[in-house]
Amino acid sequence: MKALARSLTKTDFEQLSEFRYQMRRFERFSEQAAQHEDITPLQYLLLLHIKGYPKRDWATVGELAERFQAQHHGVVALVSRCEALDLVRRKVSETDRRQVEVHLLKAGEQVLARLAEMHRTELKSLDGAFNVPQIDF
Repeated sequence: MKALARSLTKTDFEQLSEFRYQMRRFERFSEQAAQHEDITPLQYLLLLHIKGYPKRDWATVGELAERFQAQHHGVVALVSRCEALDLVRRKVSETDRRQVEVHLLKAGEQVLARLAEMHRTELKSLDGAFNVPQIDF
C-alpha cells in the first residue's frame, strides 16, 4: 500500500507559483525575441533542438518530435515552414534511408546565434530568481 504524501503547505504553493511565474516570464521573453527575428517561437526551438542535439549538429524528424513532445506530422510541418525560410534543409539519411535528417543552413545558424546570445543574457539576469521548488512528497 502506498503511503499518503503530506499535505502541501502555503510555502510549498508559494514556491510552485514563483517557479511557474519565472518560467513563464522567460518563455514570454523568448517568444518576443523570436518574433523580433521574424520567426515564431516554435521555429526558434526547432533551430535550437537541431543545433543542440547531443553529439551532432543535426537531428532526425523523429528525434525532433521527441524533443518537442509532439506528433511526427506536426514537426514535419514545422520543418517545412523553416525550409521555406531557408533556415534548414532536409536530407535522407545515408545510413537509414527511412530517416530524414534536418540540418541548419547558414541563415538558420545566424538567427540561432543571435537568439542564443539574447537568451544567455536573459538567463544571467534571472540568476537566483529561477529556483526549482524543494517540495517533499
